[in-house]
Amino acid sequence: MKQDLEIKILKELMRQLDEQKNVDAGLQMRAPTDMYTCPELAAKEWHAFFQNHPQLIGLSGDLPKPGSYFTVDEFGTPVLATREKDGKFHAFLNACRHRGVRVANEPRGDAKRFSCPFHAWTYSNSGDLVAIPQEDHFGQIDKSCHSLIALPAVEQDGLLWVHPKPDGELDVTKLLGPLLADEIASWNFQEMRYLGESVIDMNLNWKLANDTFGETYHFQKLHKDTLGQIFYGDNLAYEEIGQHHRFVFANRNIDSLRDQPEEEWEFGKAANLLYYLFPNIQFNVGGGSVALIKIYPDAENPGRSITRVGHYFTDEALAAAEDAGDETTKVTAENVYDAGGRENAVLSLEAISEVFDSTIEKEDYLMGETTQKAAESGLLDHVIFGRNEPALHHYHNTFRKALDLPPLEVISS
Repeated sequence: MKQDLEIKILKELMRQLDEQKNVDAGLQMRAPTDMYTCPELAAKEWHAFFQNHPQLIGLSGDLPKPGSYFTVDEFGTPVLATREKDGKFHAFLNACRHRGVRVANEPRGDAKRFSCPFHAWTYSNSGDLVAIPQEDHFGQIDKSCHSLIALPAVEQDGLLWVHPKPDGELDVTKLLGPLLADEIASWNFQEMRYLGESVIDMNLNWKLANDTFGETYHFQKLHKDTLGQIFYGDNLAYEEIGQHHRFVFANRNIDSLRDQPEEEWEFGKAANLLYYLFPNIQFNVGGGSVALIKIYPDAENPGRSITRVGHYFTDEALAAAEDAGDETTKVTAENVYDAGGRENAVLSLEAISEVFDSTIEKEDYLMGETTQKAAESGLLDHVIFGRNEPALHHYHNTFRKALDLPPLEVISS
């Protein structure tokens, strides 16, 4: 991100904190709760947003070297992602061309070849069929016509994109828009190293899971003993970027900038940045780390979703943690926020990741599960999105527009 934009955002956050005024969308909206429960709507979403829409499946660090691979199964097309010897990223349907059995069964690893466990048909990591056992028994077959089914795959600015359909369109710059594509390129995500992934499987609609990342109004209420110890609530520098948005809020270090020249302001130490990428990605960036939050529906149950949180760190952050050695503060979910408040505390990267995940699961998503139950009761027919919740207005209206549904009802202005 350009420095002048960073300074503009930080000034806006300071203004809101000084005036004790949050972002203001200028209106409230009423949202029907059947959007969280309706099987017919869920089927339309599954078809439009997951079966027929480009998917961000990871960062370049998920495939750190030639021979690396990982698998994805959450959007209805089982994907095998590989990096071949020349460094090229590929994506394939994870299915043998003989009888359709998965050829890669581990979540990730290193392999030059993949052998189907059923009959041992073997494929290179560039997708070529290279061996058929007892081929004289099976009968002659043209191997060049029976490679793994390739899916459109693009590695751009450190992000790995796949289209679930072999004939699907995958133009990342068109998808993001030139301005957001350039901004994402400025972060050098290709330099991030993969540390691990967590899975949160809970009983709330995928859009309810998405909603938890849509406002800072709840920080000093729900998160008063956790995130509220690090971040100010009730402030937000927000910008819609087509179907996507940028969402920035202040941490308590922002006050230290007030006596510094603007050219010395360090954005990552004073604010937290979250990109929302339509339809299902929350992308938390800052402080030498990235959390890639991928939210998926259950195709059979509108009241369930699966969130995969991938954790990535810069070489500098990894080196700092390694250099700290025994002096590293080994924190847990119970004390990380106290430790985080000490200026010179060095936190274990694993603990930071664990706490990030547990805050989502045990605080945010727990609230979503209670909303899901109320919606399923049939007695709560709508919820309200306030003037201070513009992100909720935006992504719900974006979903609805994509499905040719009317926009949310405006109830005040």
